[in-house]
Amino acid sequence: MLKTYHGSCHCGRVRFEADIDFDKGTGRCNCSICSKKRAWNVSVKPDDFRLLSGKDDLADYQFATKQGHHRFCRNCGVTAFGDGDVKELGGAFVSISVAALDDLSAEELDRLQIRYMDGRHDNWMQQPKYTGYL
Repeated sequence: MLKTYHGSCHCGRVRFEADIDFDKGTGRCNCSICSKKRAWNVSVKPDDFRLLSGKDDLADYQFATKQGHHRFCRNCGVTAFGDGDVKELGGAFVSISVAALDDLSAEELDRLQIRYMDGRHDNWMQQPKYTGYL
């Protein structure tokens, strides 16, 4: 079910809202950046995401193919979301950090379905052998 959620970085300078359908699941990946950040994300189409404040407080990190923008607050360092356009993953997207969502209860978080991706081996549609550390 599609529902509007609100999120922010730790200091609150970056704030956003997004229309998210958690029935589609969330994702955790073992690629080099996701595993270091222990990222837990949910993806939406760009039209379902609205940055409410903090555009000038965002920094951007890119690497490798530069298809993804790993955005973070330059004041507190928290990654609230990122965005990109990867044809193999369905085109343009905004990847929201589940941890940055302000209006999800612990009960709701506990019920979220997680799909694990083997980004470390560029095998995004396959679950890695080990997922407990993700």
